[in-house]
Amino acid sequence: MRALLLKDYLQLEMVEMPQPEIGPDDVLVRVRACGICGSDVHGFDGSTGRRIPPLVMGHEAAGNVAALGGRVKGLQVGDRVTFDSTVCCGDCAYCLQGKVNLCDNRQVLGVSCGDYRRHGAFAEYVAVPARIVYHLPGSLSFEHAAMIEATSIAVHAVGLATVHPGSTAVVVGSGMIGLLAIQALRIAGVDRLVAVDVDERRLALAGQSGASHTFNSADLDAAAGVKDLTEGRGADLAIEAVGNTGALRTAIASLRKGGTAVLIGNISPSVDLPLQSVVTREIRLLGSCASSGEIPDCIELLASGRIQVKPLITAVAPLEDGPAWFQRFRGREANLMKVVLQP
Repeated sequence: MRALLLKDYLQLEMVEMPQPEIGPDDVLVRVRACGICGSDVHGFDGSTGRRIPPLVMGHEAAGNVAALGGRVKGLQVGDRVTFDSTVCCGDCAYCLQGKVNLCDNRQVLGVSCGDYRRHGAFAEYVAVPARIVYHLPGSLSFEHAAMIEATSIAVHAVGLATVHPGSTAVVVGSGMIGLLAIQALRIAGVDRLVAVDVDERRLALAGQSGASHTFNSADLDAAAGVKDLTEGRGADLAIEAVGNTGALRTAIASLRKGGTAVLIGNISPSVDLPLQSVVTREIRLLGSCASSGEIPDCIELLASGRIQVKPLITAVAPLEDGPAWFQRFRGREANLMKVVLQP
């Protein structure tokens, strides 16, 4: 099969590889669309340490069932499917509680971190356990279905917090996950929704996605702006979707006493935490990892149009164009959001 292989850091190449073998509980998927995630771009340059070459990356995908293991039930060759990026074991204490994102034996598609190497979906075929495979309705295109995994991350993060109709929420970071979180918060009933970023183009997308207010933190004190909007009280909830010290501080400073910050971003392995502000104002900090059972709901949200992903897709391109798109992402080209590759 043809695959886009990370042969070395900053070196992607189309190659011929053996078609993946499947076990009795696995499904072979003919990949029709796979999105480039920001984590793939960081893996491309080696900055995360979680994509050690050689590796086929890619975990935001959809396609058709090409073959089934002998014990697989409920699926047929040709079915339109998507799948989770988290490969859980299904047997540990966390899996049995339904917390598959915390699985003791968790692997992630398209990741190689030293403990394991799991080839992903920037290829014609990918093998995945049947337990993480989900049917797609015919009304949902493969290109849009490739956004379901990212949507599930945002929906999971919003679900961790208590959101009441009439709440005020702040989303720090208007990248892909932040924009999807804005839509999820709107669905959850948030009344006043503030998006914070340093890029005016992304803030424009945030407004289109449902933000009632947008603040460019490169030009003003976003936390002070949130306080002004809330008569000095602060927001009930902050979603931090960047993962660096500045974004975390903005999220915490924007909150009211007793507010909650949900942390999704993790581009930095450690940050400088304003501890006294957190402790003396009794701020709750919640880490949010991947998703945990939200994919069926996200399929319905996209199929029904309640979450819109079309405005977030910059381009759909052949898999062989992947190396050029990775270079454009790494160069921080303006107006790039999501690129979906078609093997």
